[in-house]
Amino acid sequence: MLEQILCIDDDPITLMLCKKVISKSSFSHEVITAQNGEEALLHFNTLKYTNDKNTKKPELIFLDLNMPIMGGWEFLDHFTSPDYSDFNSAPVIVLSSTIDPEDLAKAKQYPIIIDFLSKPITQPMLEYLKKKIGV
Repeated sequence: MLEQILCIDDDPITLMLCKKVISKSSFSHEVITAQNGEEALLHFNTLKYTNDKNTKKPELIFLDLNMPIMGGWEFLDHFTSPDYSDFNSAPVIVLSSTIDPEDLAKAKQYPIIIDFLSKPITQPMLEYLKKKIGV
């Protein structure tokens, strides 16, 4: 079981569903959320400048692509930079409502992305991910 997962999505219903499905499937002890990429980066900046060694870092990130303020691609461009090297070993699962072939191709340019799945998150998806990441 993972300690902490970060779900980044602008839809509150999707975030609630993520929390419920993840908690029911014993996939992670804690699910934290951000409503866009900027909010997620602010979370990592807070972790970066907090010198508490006991602070948990997300071990997996579920990321939506189409969000206001800062979308998934822009988040990835920032998150994969050296500024976030303390955190960007966490694998990313793109969780999108559309599976656009261009998005699939673009995702391959980011080694941090380990899968591209269609919303909504389901228990069978989490079982598949457990095997894939060895949880």
